[in-house]
Amino acid sequence: MGFVQFLLYFLLSAASLKACMGNDDVPIQLNDDVLGLIVFKSDLIDPSSFLSSWNEDDNSPCSWKFIECNPLTGRVAQVSLDGLGLSGKLGKGLQKLQHLKVLSLSHNNFSGDISPDFAFITSLERLNLSHNSLSGLIPSSIVNMTSIRFLDLSENSFSEPLPDNFFHNCLSLRYLSLAGNSLAGPLPSTLASCSSLNTLNLSNNHFSGNPDFSTGIWSLKRLRNLDLSNNEFSGSVPPGASTLHNLKDLRLAGNQFSGLVPVDIGLCPHLSKLDLSNNLFTGALPESFRQLSSLTYFSLLNNMFTGDFPQWIGNLTNLEYLDFSSNGFTGSLPSSISDLKSLNYMSLSNNKLSGNVPTSMVDCSRLSVIRLRGNSFNGSIPEGLFDLALEEVDFSNNKLTGSIPPGSSKFYGSLHTLDLSRNNLSGNITAEMGLSSNLRYLNLSWNNLQSTMAPELGYFQNLTVLDLRNSAIFGSIPADLCESGKLSILQLDGNSLIGTIPEEIGNCSSLYLLSLSHNKLSGPIPKSISMLSKLKILKLEFNELSGEIPQELGKLENLLAVNISYNKLVGRLPSGGIFPSLDQSSLQGNLGICSPLLKGPCKMNVSKPLVLDPFAYGNPMEGHQPRNASSDSTGPRHHMLLSVSAIIAISAAVFIVLGVIVISLANISARKRLAFVDHALESMFSSSSRSGAMATGKLVLFDSRSSPDWISNPESLLNKANEIGEGVYGTVYKVSLGGAEGRMAAIKKLVTSNIIQYPEDFDREVRILGKASHPNLISLRGYYWTPQLQLLVSEFAPNGSLQAKLHGRLPSTPPLSWANRFKIVLGTAKGLAYLHHSFRPPIIHYSIKPSNILLDQNNDPKISDFGLARLLTKLDKHVISNRFQSALGYVAPELACQSLRVNEKCDVYGFGILILELVTGRRPVEYSEDNVMILNDHVRVLVEQGKALDCVDPSMGDYPDCEVLPVLKLALVCTSQIPSSRPSMAEVVQILQVIKTPVQQRMEIF
Repeated sequence: MGFVQFLLYFLLSAASLKACMGNDDVPIQLNDDVLGLIVFKSDLIDPSSFLSSWNEDDNSPCSWKFIECNPLTGRVAQVSLDGLGLSGKLGKGLQKLQHLKVLSLSHNNFSGDISPDFAFITSLERLNLSHNSLSGLIPSSIVNMTSIRFLDLSENSFSEPLPDNFFHNCLSLRYLSLAGNSLAGPLPSTLASCSSLNTLNLSNNHFSGNPDFSTGIWSLKRLRNLDLSNNEFSGSVPPGASTLHNLKDLRLAGNQFSGLVPVDIGLCPHLSKLDLSNNLFTGALPESFRQLSSLTYFSLLNNMFTGDFPQWIGNLTNLEYLDFSSNGFTGSLPSSISDLKSLNYMSLSNNKLSGNVPTSMVDCSRLSVIRLRGNSFNGSIPEGLFDLALEEVDFSNNKLTGSIPPGSSKFYGSLHTLDLSRNNLSGNITAEMGLSSNLRYLNLSWNNLQSTMAPELGYFQNLTVLDLRNSAIFGSIPADLCESGKLSILQLDGNSLIGTIPEEIGNCSSLYLLSLSHNKLSGPIPKSISMLSKLKILKLEFNELSGEIPQELGKLENLLAVNISYNKLVGRLPSGGIFPSLDQSSLQGNLGICSPLLKGPCKMNVSKPLVLDPFAYGNPMEGHQPRNASSDSTGPRHHMLLSVSAIIAISAAVFIVLGVIVISLANISARKRLAFVDHALESMFSSSSRSGAMATGKLVLFDSRSSPDWISNPESLLNKANEIGEGVYGTVYKVSLGGAEGRMAAIKKLVTSNIIQYPEDFDREVRILGKASHPNLISLRGYYWTPQLQLLVSEFAPNGSLQAKLHGRLPSTPPLSWANRFKIVLGTAKGLAYLHHSFRPPIIHYSIKPSNILLDQNNDPKISDFGLARLLTKLDKHVISNRFQSALGYVAPELACQSLRVNEKCDVYGFGILILELVTGRRPVEYSEDNVMILNDHVRVLVEQGKALDCVDPSMGDYPDCEVLPVLKLALVCTSQIPSSRPSMAEVVQILQVIKTPVQQRMEIF
């Protein structure tokens, strides 16, 4: 404690002593408040001097900013310091404010724990400490204060399970929020004691088990708002909700609840929001739900509901948001859907719905987003729908027929996404589309339009994606297609386009995918394509293009994939860029491209034949030499001929040698890269929605705990002294987000500017990763985005990486024990199982290795860098070239050799190698002067010879053979060459838990 704090505490104690002695000369009541607040202020860091008006010389604090007093007593009744950027500890001075009713310190950066002494403020009714960096255990004395009515501790770093007696005396509590922390374990059974609760928010924690609904939550009869979303709850939800007659908001999303939904939820007459999304609920919707006439928000997204689509949906006349997507609903949509007059958002994608899209849907006049993707709807699109002010329409992957409705100016004025792909639509691309000033994503692919490319397509001011693949489009490519300059993806494959590729294609300055394959295009490849500096993929195969490939294309540094096969091209390939490493499949089927990979003639477009003998058409110097009958006229001619021949022979030899060297060195990496490209094309450009650009300098913090200091100048934190690591995806820095006593965080500066092109897509992907909440994952807490700089803010692991513990250990540092190694194996398996089995589609890590396993203060593992590949452009050169190099030995064989089809089994392979590395202490590949040791093969041979324990790391001391041996064998199963032979990560977790079980219990299990 500093001298000033000591003095203030001394004065505070002295004032109290005088009060006990009855000294009437001191205005005790006022000084208690002044001194209490001054002591509290002395523990704070106030960078903006908001509390400068707090002066210890004042007799009363009632004139101070952010302070309110009771006008009758003159005592402090309210302290509100929300969002002032304060940091430091919650000192003891506030205990002197014995008449304080409201204390609100939210959206600051207070750290440390909460003192149980807060309970001594016996008058306190409202306590708001949300959005700070408080940690440790939550004192139960705070929850059980007899005066407390409102308690908000959300968005902090509280952890550990709550004791079962946590709520033993919470009768007065009306509002409780513990959301956005790291609380774990089951809910205390004493929760039922909080009989006055009307709001309970426990979302975004790690609570697990099956909550006691029947005798616990459902007994809170005054409850109006219940939010248990994004935890790890499981099991069924029993009946009993009908007792909650006041319930207005019920959110159970993002758990593992299963079984049938309780029928009596439909008996809550005031329910306005119901979110059951991202669970494992099954069966049909209860008929009782038709009575929920007050519902405005209804989401069943990503469950396993079945049965017919509810015909009573029209009864829910107040609905504004409806999401039944990714279930198994069947049947047709009822015409009564027109009764949903307030409906703004409707998503029924990825079900098994059929029949016509009801024409009555046009009466839903407030609709903004409608998604029917991935069903079996047939018939035509109701014309009236295209008269509404819709912003997004996704009818893709259905069986719709007829023509595209013309649409009104109102429709095309508001529309930003239109996806009608993979239907059987016909007719022209309507001229009205030229009215689309806000349209950014247009996908009409895989239809039977039998239309030309209307010139109106060039009028789009903001179009970034145009996909017309396989839609029976004919005619020529409009020259003004890129007039706006914003087009990023142009896919016209599989049509009947004729004529030349317009020279104006060079105006598409934002283009990074140009795909014109499988058409009837002719003429040369325009040189203007070399102006497309952002271009990554160029697909021109199966056309009738002729002439030589412009050498200027070799200057396209970002170009990662080119296919010009099956045209009529001749001549040399460009010498720069990707062209020297193109494989045969990208070049074959042309008339005469000069490449050692191709058989057949090499044809050059030259105007005259190549003359080897310079005197074939006479000696150019003949008129300037004296005629001498005795001179040997053949001498100089013979000398010149040999020189030219020698030059040609040497050039040919050099050409052949260089070709062999280039091809030998580049063949493997080129094939890997191009295979990766082919696979990535399917996923990279299948987004069905593109929305507006995010503002530059956008900071998003999921827990809003950072200090304003770094927000204004983030690059000031990224200095070399703070750097703690570097990998494929970027450089990591250790920073403090709240000054000297603030919380530490890890900030990753992404390695390249080649980020997902659309900031809103980047935002969506980061938020998906941010929802991955598990004790064995590094939590992602936010990001900072500008076009030039992208930062990811995540949890800081104080104990470094497993790589450093295994291979960078100092002699003075003790090695990891077997107990710690097994804990790391099991924790990593649990984290991967969560990524694979709790998300649809699963989050795949791509690179499981010790440098991506971080350790906390207890040596518990935390997986980092999961899913980061989805934030970078998938064809980024840096990732392609470094992913295999940095993960040598961890990469599954199906990745390194052939199609690069990434699935969960690739992570299982890397995990198996990680086990071997932990058990043996050796790297996956080790080199010596005359040998290369492949760890996987080495261990497999020893196991087959019965010498498995010979490979165990001798530095870790004693270990139980009954655990080490089965763990080694599990690793070999995980690293099977055949992906289907590898277990899932859920099965791996079960096996490891059995291995750790004592032998006697294991025998009982089997």
